[in-house]
Amino acid sequence: MNPKIRFYKDEDAPEILSIVNNAILNTTAIYDYEPRSLESQIALLHEKINQGFPVFVATWNEKVVGFALYGTFRPKKAYQFTVEHSVYVAENCIGKGIGKLLMEQLIVQAKKDKIHCMVGVVDAENKESLLFHQKFGFTVSGTLKESGYKFNRWLDSVIVQLIIEN
Repeated sequence: MNPKIRFYKDEDAPEILSIVNNAILNTTAIYDYEPRSLESQIALLHEKINQGFPVFVATWNEKVVGFALYGTFRPKKAYQFTVEHSVYVAENCIGKGIGKLLMEQLIVQAKKDKIHCMVGVVDAENKESLLFHQKFGFTVSGTLKESGYKFNRWLDSVIVQLIIEN
């Protein structure tokens, strides 16, 4: 396996949409209820890019198998050096090192962009994601109890953060 990481291109959107919609319909990784349309997914990706934020894709045998991005944490000026990130991998590629490559690229880019703090919001039941983040030095900063409701139950959100030394 020899995955490659590169910047997003619009032709990646259908495969990204498939990854996103699988997460929406089958996991608590995304707290949306309804699948996204291709148009709305492209608009979300363009919004990040137009704001100067990166969107990376992982490809394996020329097929998109994951993506990662970051963007505005909160719109107040004092938060300009803090971003919220997301990393998603196709279900059939989880555990193959794709997420690791994407996270490494995000952190490298954050350093280039003079980001000081990366924040992630992880469903408390997603132990694999919490362990994944901890491997990169993220620490748990708090838990928002019963902050989400999906699949007929209340969900806790865990806030993880990484301080980047520039």
